[in-house]
Amino acid sequence: MAGDKPRILQNNRDIIWSLIPLVLFAIVIAGIARSCSFSPGGPTAGPVPQFDVAAALNFDAAEMGFPIRNPVVPEGWQPNSGSRGTVAGDGGGDVSTVGYITDAGRYLQLSQSNATEDALVRWVAGEPRASTGVEQFGPASWVQYTQEGSEPIWVADLGTVRVLLTGSGSTEEFGTLATAVGEAQPLS
Repeated sequence: MAGDKPRILQNNRDIIWSLIPLVLFAIVIAGIARSCSFSPGGPTAGPVPQFDVAAALNFDAAEMGFPIRNPVVPEGWQPNSGSRGTVAGDGGGDVSTVGYITDAGRYLQLSQSNATEDALVRWVAGEPRASTGVEQFGPASWVQYTQEGSEPIWVADLGTVRVLLTGSGSTEEFGTLATAVGEAQPLS
């Protein structure tokens, strides 16, 4: 090809002109796929998913062989998730879990189980943890498991059920949920 420059004479400007069509093509494809967005102010929080915590806990109370509680949380808190699971192995059992977004935008998880405390903590944390203290909130004593770099875990033994709290909430939010759980009556 007579009009092409020899490779040795190509420079940075030639590379930039070669990349411009590729970048434009990538932007067009991303726009079509809607997989990218331009947000100069940074990401913004989307809406919190709606979750019917009362229906989920009532269902779990009817299906699981231990008492389930539906605590009354502050008005600004929004339930956003729920699940059921099984703690396998020694001391294992069924687990009912719901999650809340607090009015400050932090997440708290409430798990209720007939598993032993050690098995439940290991199941949630992914490893065994040593307790770091005990606090009284409402009528229940809460064993705390804190570890640097991990979310705190609080566990109360309410007879035939263990209740576990974890998440990114503040100590005050943990205390609010712990008190509400202790004051809640088991669902029938």
